[in-house]
Amino acid sequence: MEFWKMNGAGNDFIILNDMDRRIPDGDISRIAAKVCHRHMSVGADGLMVVRPAEQGGDYRMLFYNADGSEAEMCGNGARCICRFGYENGLAGEVQRVETASGTVTGRRIDARRYQVRLNSPTVLKADMAVEVDGVTYPCAYVELGSPGLPHAAVPYDGLRESEENALRDLGRKLRYHPAFPKGANVNFYELTGEDHAYERTYERGVEDSTYACGTGTASVALALTVQGKLKSGVLTADMAGGTLEVAVRPEDGTYGLYLTGPTNIVCKGQLTDEELDLE
Repeated sequence: MEFWKMNGAGNDFIILNDMDRRIPDGDISRIAAKVCHRHMSVGADGLMVVRPAEQGGDYRMLFYNADGSEAEMCGNGARCICRFGYENGLAGEVQRVETASGTVTGRRIDARRYQVRLNSPTVLKADMAVEVDGVTYPCAYVELGSPGLPHAAVPYDGLRESEENALRDLGRKLRYHPAFPKGANVNFYELTGEDHAYERTYERGVEDSTYACGTGTASVALALTVQGKLKSGVLTADMAGGTLEVAVRPEDGTYGLYLTGPTNIVCKGQLTDEELDLE
């Protein structure tokens, strides 16, 4: 089975082209958990499967986390899959990608930079507080699309110098906090300048810190906008894997969230994992 491996600002994915629907639906979760394992197979934060469109888009994107769970959507994944769609002739420079949370529009900026308009927020709580181990953390909670992709945006002083294991432990506890009934991707951030932030994310489904999170950055940008802290309407966020930009624009009674950043084709090849019995 042919595959591509790509990353968007360090968020890495395996992509399978299933436009002919050869992969049984019931096998995708098993395939994702296996091929995303970094020691036993290719390794990635998630698996994306490209399927024919069902609602008038150019094609459909199925997204599975590294643990095999199906996710609503992935922002950096959507940017990467837009490049995959363009370079494989599935769509043009502007394309509509169907996801479980709704259709997103992607745009090719240049050979490696792609932008997507993410699903609009369906839940927004800009001023919350949650307690972990006797410490209260202010945060915002955002769900993008329907069903909503859940994110907690948590300001954190001294983030860049924080100890990795301690931050991972806190992220895990917040990810399962009862205040977030669906669980949440936890996006820690620290403002480092006007409309500039440093960010680290603990992602559900990966159950660990990742190098970047596009929808998480968008959730941080939205929270800062509602709180009156984003002056230009564009947040630039630095992460371990690179830099992303999110423009927040009032549109049709809601917010348009435009995620822009790099893509990288790491490799293309034949997936031959003998334990999966793939054709």
